[in-house]
Amino acid sequence: MIEFDFSYRKLNVYQLSKILVTDIYKMVKRFPLTETYALSDQMRRAVVSISSNIAEGTSKASPKEQFHFLEIAYGSLMEIMCQTEIAYDLHFITQDDLLEIQEKVVSIYKMLSSMQSTIKTRIENISSVNRKL
Repeated sequence: MIEFDFSYRKLNVYQLSKILVTDIYKMVKRFPLTETYALSDQMRRAVVSISSNIAEGTSKASPKEQFHFLEIAYGSLMEIMCQTEIAYDLHFITQDDLLEIQEKVVSIYKMLSSMQSTIKTRIENISSVNRKL
């Protein structure tokens, strides 16, 4: 692995979202083979989208763009919440699996919300300064 340390790697929300990727990938391996290109595929894409959009958002100079990518990460996080509930309803996962994923989803949600609040304040401050000029 390259030793250069990109800033997103230091974020707790990014680190936890990567753990969630691993958890989801391990979980969907236990799904029936008929789900290979259905629910499990959708879950893999959604969970990878979370950490990917956090990383991409941190690379943007504009706070509005940063906020936009965090919104996408949040949407993917809600997909995972919904899809794990569906997997539970279909008896593909246990209640313990569901609770473990939901705990991580809630933690990531709180961190994303905090980041969004910080960025929103920055956007408002920039707008306020621009109006005064």
